Amino acid sequence: MVAARRGAKLPGVDVGLRQFMIDAWSWLNYKPVMADAGRPGHRAIPELVSSWLPSHELRRLAAYKVLASYDNNQAGQLVAASGDEAALERRELGDAANLVDTALGYLLGSEQTIIVEGAEHADEETPPPGAVEAAAVQDRLRNWADKELLTFRIQQAERAAVLLGDSVMVLAWNPDKQRPTLRVYDPGFFFPQWDDEDEDFPSRVHLAWELPADDDAGLKARVRRVTYELGPIAGDGEGDEGGGSTAGMRTYPWEQGRTSNVTCYLTDAEWLLEDLKNGETLDRLPMDKASFRARPDGTELNRLDLMIDFVPVVHIANTIPDGGEHWGRSVLARVLQALDELAATDSDSSAASATTGTPIIGLAGARLPVDRATGKPQELQVKAGAVWQLGETGRMDALDTSPQLAELRARVDHLLERIAANSRVTAAGLGTLDATEVPSGYALKLALGPLDALVGMMRLAREHKYRLLFKMVQRLYQAGRAEGWTAGETLPARLAWAPHTPTDRAAVLEEVVTAYGAGVLSLETAVTMLLKAGYPIKDASQEVARIRAKAEQEAAVRMAEAAARRGHGERDQEENDGAGPAAAGKPVGKEGEREPVAADR
Repeated sequence: MVAARRGAKLPGVDVGLRQFMIDAWSWLNYKPVMADAGRPGHRAIPELVSSWLPSHELRRLAAYKVLASYDNNQAGQLVAASGDEAALERRELGDAANLVDTALGYLLGSEQTIIVEGAEHADEETPPPGAVEAAAVQDRLRNWADKELLTFRIQQAERAAVLLGDSVMVLAWNPDKQRPTLRVYDPGFFFPQWDDEDEDFPSRVHLAWELPADDDAGLKARVRRVTYELGPIAGDGEGDEGGGSTAGMRTYPWEQGRTSNVTCYLTDAEWLLEDLKNGETLDRLPMDKASFRARPDGTELNRLDLMIDFVPVVHIANTIPDGGEHWGRSVLARVLQALDELAATDSDSSAASATTGTPIIGLAGARLPVDRATGKPQELQVKAGAVWQLGETGRMDALDTSPQLAELRARVDHLLERIAANSRVTAAGLGTLDATEVPSGYALKLALGPLDALVGMMRLAREHKYRLLFKMVQRLYQAGRAEGWTAGETLPARLAWAPHTPTDRAAVLEEVVTAYGAGVLSLETAVTMLLKAGYPIKDASQEVARIRAKAEQEAAVRMAEAAARRGHGERDQEENDGAGPAAAGKPVGKEGEREPVAADR
């Protein structure tokens, strides 16, 4: 069998699509909305018909729309918009959103901490080279994180990444605040321009979205595009303090002694939709029809030189992309059809519960009451206190649907187990596992094994991206010549995650005490283990310094007490010596006998 390459067409194969696609969103091929993406008259996602959108981006944008509908219990409405009115009766009870929030909670843990390598040794008596500088940078980054609400921004970005598969964070230098600002964008606004030589990072990035018409303000519908692009330095180069520069060359503060001819340009412009013609897509918008935005100081944002040699945009993927791909995969991707089955079962359960609570009743030989106004028999209603008169051969039969309802409920449990298993969040992680079914803590750890692997993979996919984010923050501070940020090499910083599952803190404490007492663990390693176990330690280096200071204080107290005891012992000896006969002027004879005094004589 010949495998289809990604994005390839398989002629002669009819799977309900115009072409058989294998790409990052193949798991959505069973949705008709994916086949109709970009077609004129598309009722479910009409915004995809916009002429400025590149055709190769339509499947990704359609996938985001589908996933967002599941998160908001609107998947049925999306199907109904495609023409299936019966989908409006679909019951959606928040299972998709619960799965996303649960996976997000395990990913984030209880807290996140910025760690600069080497900072934990700054408080030692003889800190290694660079430790003090690392601690200073770590404090500055944490202060920046507090001011920029980094924890809140991470929550925003990571929920989008877990749900949609991708998220985008953008940094910008704010001269008024004298710090980099951080903003999270919807991945549907993110359009990187990948070249053949761009293996890891694109050299050109668009952030684009439509602005609706505002009749009250007299504004027409338009599209806004913000572009970051790396290119050669134009005109005279401007070096940093202490760095030389020549025409078209620049020395950046983080690469002293090396000149560069590359800089990043920012363009922020708008186009009226009515001015755009077919073929004028996002990367081909006519610049002669652009209306450029301006900064508060009046500077036009038309290829503004940002004085940096990188694109300050960080794309976060929820999973490690496959070879040749750049996009992540949603936590819902492989269980989306199971969620459809669950919604269908919930809908059937709702219908069955209606007939169980208010059963269908058949009457034979009943005397129906007559409406005095019309003279016609009245319709009987099943309600409490109702009395029906039956003849001698009358009979009443009720349709019992409770067995079907019980079967549907069992099917719901089965589907939830399949969703938990196939998403790798596990039944234990979702909280649906009966505690009585877990014989021991070791068995629970085995049950959480797939969840551990899932969280490990998700955190690994983000490890480099957050390192890149903190590198950009440091360099923006240096480029902005902020106080305290001098020229020099950028220090590596990372985001440390708290444990995603509860740990046996008592066991970890016993292990740390035993190992540290035996001298096989350093104090820094012991404190780090306690920090990872969930103990309320805010900063490992500060905790080490406090422990050492307390130990030195206790040692000083012990030495003082020992000295006091020695002095007290010497005084006691002197007092004992002074209380003897010799001290009283009474000589002592042989064998301790007292010499006779004058009175005795």
